[in-house]
Order: sequence, then C-alpha cells, then structure tokens
Amino acid sequence: MRLTFYGVRGSIPTPGADFVRYGGNTACVHIELEDGTDIVLDSGTGIRLLSAQLIQKTSPINILLSHNHWDHIQGFPFFTPIYQKDREINIFPGQTNLDEPDQILRQMEGSLFPVPRTALHAKIDIVQLPAEQESFTVGSAHIKRVPMNHPGKGSAYCIEADGCKIAYITDNELYPPYKKETDFQTFAAFASNADLLIHDAQYMGSDMPAKNGWGHSVAEEAVKLAMASNVKQIALYSHDPERTDDDIDFVVSHCNDFVLAAESPLHVFASAEGQVLDFNKP
Repeated sequence: MRLTFYGVRGSIPTPGADFVRYGGNTACVHIELEDGTDIVLDSGTGIRLLSAQLIQKTSPINILLSHNHWDHIQGFPFFTPIYQKDREINIFPGQTNLDEPDQILRQMEGSLFPVPRTALHAKIDIVQLPAEQESFTVGSAHIKRVPMNHPGKGSAYCIEADGCKIAYITDNELYPPYKKETDFQTFAAFASNADLLIHDAQYMGSDMPAKNGWGHSVAEEAVKLAMASNVKQIALYSHDPERTDDDIDFVVSHCNDFVLAAESPLHVFASAEGQVLDFNKP
C-alpha cells in the first residue's frame, strides 16, 4: 500500500512563500493498493495534482468524500480523468443530507462553472449507500465509516487492505458544543491499532473559545485520540489557512510535548503536500 498526500490545507487554498514546505492545496489523499486499486480521499484542490498520475491508467477511480464543503470538492472540475471517455469513476458521498449526494457535480451547473457536468466523458457513478450502512468494499479494501462531528455532517473512514489499516478522520470536532454524532470512545475504537491516523488538527488551544463549534479539533486533542487508539503514527491534517510552515512546526513540537509526557511511542508529524508513505505487510 502506498499513500500520498496531495492536499493538506483546511478551509481555503493558501499560496505564498510562507506555505511552501507543507503546501497550500486543500484536502486530497491518494491510496494505491497492491492490486492497483486507487482510492482517493476527498477532492480538494490537491486532486488536480493527482491527475497526472491517474490519467495514465485505465482502471476505476474510487473517491471517498468526507463531506461536501467547498474545500473538499473544489478540485473535482480540474481532475482530468473526468474528461476521459468511459473512464469509470465511483464517488462515495459522506453521510450528509441524503437529498444532495451529487453536490460534487452540482458545482458545475449554471453560472458556477464554465464547463457543465454534461460535458464530462467519464462514467461517473454516485454510489449512495444507506445512511446506516457502516462498511463496504472497494477493490481489495474493506472500508468502514462513522459519522464525524462537523456542521453539515459527513463521514470518517477506515481503510483496511494489504495487511494495513489507515484511519481518515478530518473536519472533525472531538468535543463540539452541539450534539455529537460520534463520541471520543467510539472514534478510539474505530481507529484502534491503525498503522496511520490522519486527523483534523486545524486549531490550537489559543484559538478557543472563539472557534468552538466550527467543526475542527485542537491538535493536542487529536494526539490524545491517537494515543487512546494505540495507533502507530498520526498525521496532523487540515492545517489552518493562517498557519505558516513555521507555525505548523510549532504545532508538532507542542504535540510532541504531550507524547513525551505520556511516555508514548506514538510518532507525530504534520502532513505535507507530496509526502509519500509506503506500508509493507507485517
């Protein structure tokens, strides 16, 4: 299994000299399984960069959307495989409002975008699973999902394949002021013993209480979840658009203070655009 980060920024793309090391594209992670299956987590602006790799293949592309907020779908119109004739693209919407499963395509309607969805040549299938369905398969991967805590709702995913487990929990507020869709203990069981947890870490304690209820987690809370889940490593994700490269370095250092105090073997790092992780079978 090979995992590549193509977009790690939250809310809005951030170009500029202060955002070079970690990158400014919004959410997109690519997982390629040993059998060649392609799984794409979210379709933020980072998916445009993934086009160059996947346009060379003819196999199906499977996109798992956490939710429909703009920074998680805005790269889709620039994803060149959607213009390939008969290319099979399966899109799994998150557990959001069931009456809008094709929101990723609606952004190409009317005055919103110059190329209409009717101009797409790929075979695009919106795979709308029943809200209560917690697991499904994609190629050789067994995938589980749980609702995340975020305005508008959505899904967190665990992908198990090739002897590895990846947990993807972004745009998730572990301790929201509104009714929780999923509590801390359930998330800990969901991500239990994962090889990698990718978790929202958009905020610091200093951002609170001003951003309480905005649907993102404080970085140290994400690290505490990682330790409670006994995962091997956590990738801090959905970096705040105001946070520079140096600021993100500080977030990692701050989180490592908690790991050190807990005497935990957890490896903490900040996800970075272009970063590649290879996972081998045990």
